[in-house]
Amino acid sequence: MSQSSGLVAGMERHQVAVYLGALAAGALAGWAVPAVGPGLELAINPVLAALLYLTFLQVPAAELGRSLRDGRFLAAALVVNFVVVPLVVATMFVFLPAEPALRLGVLLVLLTPCVDYVIVFSGLAGGSSRRLLAATPLLLLAQLILLPGLLLLFLGAELAEVVEAGPFAEAFLVLIVIPLTLAWLTQTWAARRDSGRRVVEALGTAMVPLMAMTLLAVVASQVPKLDRGLGQVAAVVPCYVLFLVVMAFAGLGIARLFRLDIPAGRAIVFSGATRNSLVVLPLALALPDALAIAAVVVVTQTLVEVVGMVVYVRVLPRLLPTTG
Repeated sequence: MSQSSGLVAGMERHQVAVYLGALAAGALAGWAVPAVGPGLELAINPVLAALLYLTFLQVPAAELGRSLRDGRFLAAALVVNFVVVPLVVATMFVFLPAEPALRLGVLLVLLTPCVDYVIVFSGLAGGSSRRLLAATPLLLLAQLILLPGLLLLFLGAELAEVVEAGPFAEAFLVLIVIPLTLAWLTQTWAARRDSGRRVVEALGTAMVPLMAMTLLAVVASQVPKLDRGLGQVAAVVPCYVLFLVVMAFAGLGIARLFRLDIPAGRAIVFSGATRNSLVVLPLALALPDALAIAAVVVVTQTLVEVVGMVVYVRVLPRLLPTTG
């Protein structure tokens, strides 16, 4: 095994530690060299699109099609994310700080299910990553349709009008449609040519480094924006922690309601708990200057959530064991 291959294998074995290290490095870089923020902010979408391309590349197109016909799992994913989560958020909403930008940031991130690293963390806990991967386009499309109405319900017309469907549609095209199409084309090449197969094998080793790069870029680009708003942003952290605790048990309830097998049930728990902080960040960045702190609120959720996922990976197999 070459030195580089050994390094990649080590990163894969300890990927949670790598992600936590990337978050810490991003926070340190953003604090020590705030001038890097604007450049890294421009890199977020391209890096995220590459990450999702590698994610889609892991599952053959034929298997993805079969998974999409798994009606019970897809129904459970939709219920947990677009029925249970809004109810949980509505219960917590009255306890949020009154600042409109803070509330908007919390709603943007909590009302949108994750479509990226949820697949990694679910797999680490024995969840069905392939089913989650198959549900990704549907979950993002549902967000595009439902988010404006949910914001209207929570905030009223004035703030709901600030968030347009256009950026979300662009995110769906750039982060889902294009990477998914390229992944299928690459798989076709790999099936017909040895050179394509070798490329796919090489690309498979880039998943963990690219995820770490994405987390570092996101955090480093937003830390300089904290300024004197740290106290305000810190006020939403308990909300994020409470959400993770509540959704662990809510997800278990939905998994049992739909009589899912253990891997599918664990995947549903992760889907309900993890939020779309990376993909929704471009929406927050597009908000007017008066609401600029919303983007930092979104990134703060990432910091809380990744730590929470470490706990989930350890605890969920005990809450939903394979036997007994």
